[in-house]
Formats: sequence, structure tokens, C-alpha cells
Amino acid sequence: MAFRARATPGTVYFLLNYWYMAKKEAAHRLPADLKKVIVSAPKAQAVWEDITPLARNEWICWVETAKHLETRNRRIERVRDELIQGMRRPCCWAGCKHRSK
Repeated sequence: MAFRARATPGTVYFLLNYWYMAKKEAAHRLPADLKKVIVSAPKAQAVWEDITPLARNEWICWVETAKHLETRNRRIERVRDELIQGMRRPCCWAGCKHRSK
């Protein structure tokens, strides 16, 4: 038996609004060093491609808010490791300060 989803006007509005907000709030571009590490681990790349643009933005902002190069490098490695474990957002972090509330 085939299943067909029926979209109500409210559902369509919700999805379009979510898509718009995701595009609007993705304030960060993927830095080359983070991209290199994610692409080097196929499982991490698969999770990265599966998460929402807002979740990707959280990871990128978390890496970019590091004040020291050592901290940034450590966070990049953690992103890879935690994506491999299936985590979808950074743990124990308040969130991207660039996102509107």
C-alpha cells in the first residue's frame, strides 16, 4: 500500500517558513580547514549532509568563536569525532550569538 502525505495549508506554511529561516539564519560559511576534516571522514560527512543548515551553522560558529588557534584545532577535531558518533549539534554550548532569537 502506497502512502501519500497530504499537505495542509498550515503544513506548507510551516515548511516554507522553516526553509526561509534556515537560509536567513545560516550566517557562517564552511571554513576550508573544517571542510577538509569533515570530508576526510565519510561517516562525519554523511551526518553533516543529513543535519539542518541551522545545525551546521551551530558547528561552524562554535569552531569560529575559538579565541586561540589551539582551541580552534581542538574543536575541529571534536566536530569530526562527534559527527562520527552521530551528534547533530555541539554539546554544552549556548549557541550561535549571530542567530536572531
